[in-house]
This record gives sequence, structure tokens and C-alpha cells, in this order.
Amino acid sequence: MDGKTLARIGAVAFVAVAITATVIELTRNDGATEIRTVSRPHVGDPGSLRATLRHCRDLGEAASRDAACLKAWAENRDRFLGATSPEAH
Repeated sequence: MDGKTLARIGAVAFVAVAITATVIELTRNDGATEIRTVSRPHVGDPGSLRATLRHCRDLGEAASRDAACLKAWAENRDRFLGATSPEAH
């Protein structure tokens, strides 16, 4: 085999490995459960929502497991996007 053919075979093998690794990474399931919450837009005191959001910010990573923080984030997201829950209709 000459050098050109060997280089081409190496390039094709490299591309094949790269594509395979990409497909495996994209189809891998980390086992993380998506948390979905349905809440009504915040109608109470906006200061209490702001205080809750600041508290959740200070909790750091632990806030992702705190039900109050998940609810506050959902309310803030709904308020920001102007979304209403299906129960409000």
C-alpha cells in the first residue's frame, strides 16, 4: 500500500469513530428525571417571590432538590412568559 491510500483509510476510520462516539453520546440516558411542575401565575406579593428566589440562589445546587425553589422558579417562569396553567382556563 502506498502512503496516500493508508492516509485515506486512517481518515475514514477516524471519521467513523467520531461519528459513532457522537451518536452514543447523543443517545445516552443519564437517568436524570425531568421535573415538571404546573403552577398558577404568582398573584401575591412580588417581594415574597423575589425573596424566595434570592434564597434559592443562595442555596446553590441544593435548590434543585428543594420543592419551594422548584415552585418559585415555575411561578417566575410563568410570570415572565405570561403563561397560565391549564387549570386557570
